[in-house]
Formats: sequence, C-alpha cells, structure tokens
Amino acid sequence: MSSSVPCHSGRHTHPRLCSYTGNIEEEGLEAVTKIRKETKEGKVEFLFLDLSSLHSVRQFAQRFKATGLPLHVLVNNAGVMLVPERRTEDGFELQFGLNFLGHFLLTHLLLGTLKRSGRHGNHSRIVNMSSATHYGARLNLKDLQSRLCYSSHGAYSQSKLALVMFTYYLHEQLTAGGFPVSTSTVDPGMVDTELYQNLCSPAQTLKRPVAKLLFRTPAEGASTAIYAAVAAELEGVSGCYLYNGQQVASSELSYDEELQAQLWKQSCSLVGV
Repeated sequence: MSSSVPCHSGRHTHPRLCSYTGNIEEEGLEAVTKIRKETKEGKVEFLFLDLSSLHSVRQFAQRFKATGLPLHVLVNNAGVMLVPERRTEDGFELQFGLNFLGHFLLTHLLLGTLKRSGRHGNHSRIVNMSSATHYGARLNLKDLQSRLCYSSHGAYSQSKLALVMFTYYLHEQLTAGGFPVSTSTVDPGMVDTELYQNLCSPAQTLKRPVAKLLFRTPAEGASTAIYAAVAAELEGVSGCYLYNGQQVASSELSYDEELQAQLWKQSCSLVGV
C-alpha cells in the first residue's frame, strides 16, 4: 500500500494486494489499469487520498483499517515542489503540510496495522521519499509554516529534512518497543516529473535539454524506493538514508536527536494526535 506511489513502484513489488492512492481519481484509475495490464500477479486498486487535507487522511485511514487487511509496506511518496506561497485547508504552508504533515499523520494512523502485519524476520516497512535538498535545509521550529519569510525552495527543503528526521525518530521509537517495523528514507535523485512545473519560464526552457541528458526517468527514480520496499538484504535494516541503492549519510542536522524530538512533539500537536 502506498501514498501517491508511481505505478512503477506498484508494478515491481508483486504484492497480494497493492492500494495505489492519490488525489486525482482519473489519473489514479489510469495507473491502476496500466498496472493490471502489465502484471497478472496480485491485485491492485485505487483509493482516493488528499494528503494536503487532514480530514481526507483520517477518512482514508478509517476506510483502510475497516477492510481488516494487513499492511506490509507504506511508501510515502506524494509531494509538491517550489510552489508559490499557499495554505492548506488546515492553515499549513502547502509544502510542509502536504509533503510532511500529511505523511506524518497517515503513518501515525496506520502504525498499529503495520505493527500487527510485521513479523520478526519479515518486518513491515515504511519508506519516506526525501530529497538531496534536505542537505541545505534548516528547521525553524518557531516558524515551521514559513509565515515570517517565505521561500519556495526553503519551504520545500525544510519539508524534506523533516521527513528524514521523522524517519530516524520513528525508528528509535519502534526499536525501543521491539516492533517488527522498519523505516527508511530515500533520495530518488533528479527525476523528470511534473514536480518541476513551478519553475519560471526561463528555467523551464533551460530544464528541458538538461533533463534529457541528466535527469532520471520516473522508472529510474522509483528504483531506490522499490529497493527499500522489497529488498531481502534490507530485512530488519532500519533508520537509514538510501541513495542509488546504497546507505549513505544524510545531513548532519538530521541526526540531531533533540531537534527530532521537538519536531515530533510539534507535529503531533499540529495534526491533533
């Protein structure tokens, strides 16, 4: 099960049941149709989820838990990038609200199911999609919503840093409790997707030839997330940052345990858990 995961991820995991979620129903149903044509293994379905809305996240979690199905893999992949300053219906800065808080709440609400679905020797897995932009990010706990000074790049990189820190803190909590759930965060690299649609016109013009030479295709970008979700050699490996299928160090700031704890506490308060 995944949140707005590209069809490439769903296609290669060979699940008994893969739930593909997103906030544009037509695109979601098209993706499901494509997956069904390309593989005869397992079952795939589309479920609506708008991660910029806490109400939608709660509704989705309730619907999924009501099915009684197990949950073995959660890929938190939805996101927006470099958008003009906007607020979600809950009043959060859009990039922080959708990229981080929506996934934070979704993971929290489904954590019980993940714990029950995992086994020692066969952990459930949580995969959070981050970005290399987190290396230059700062986390301003006094202004997480970027109200004092908004920068589209700064807000995006902060949301991705928050995901890395969330991954590490959650790992510590799960390990301390002895739960069979692993966490990892993934840097997919520069991928040629619609995330770059908010670049200014001159930048869009420059991007096109560069993207053909240097950017990864969506399938290539999804490869590390797939690896994190299903690789046998990562069984029981948790609290790691992955790039190009390798464990690498994230930013120095991301390992600040006190900051991780403060972010966790504030996030719980913001989403009401």
